[in-house]
Amino acid sequence: MKELIDNLKSQIIEALNLEDLTVADIDENAPLFGDDGLGLDSIDALEIIVLLEKNYGIRLANAAEGKDIFKSVATIADYVSKNRKK
Repeated sequence: MKELIDNLKSQIIEALNLEDLTVADIDENAPLFGDDGLGLDSIDALEIIVLLEKNYGIRLANAAEGKDIFKSVATIADYVSKNRKK
């Protein structure tokens, strides 16, 4: 699971052009959206959805589901580990 979390952090940094961050800078339990965490927005969420589909074969069924999945890197990793197709 640690490897998956680190891979996701790296992929998020690359997909969202967060060059000023490293994998170690991102707390896997910190919120991804809002002022408390990385401060991502809805466009960033779309980028993450594309990333999950491309790298793990995961397609989100609805936006409400995404809200719970995208709370943190740890919640994304948990979802990926249970639902990955690649």
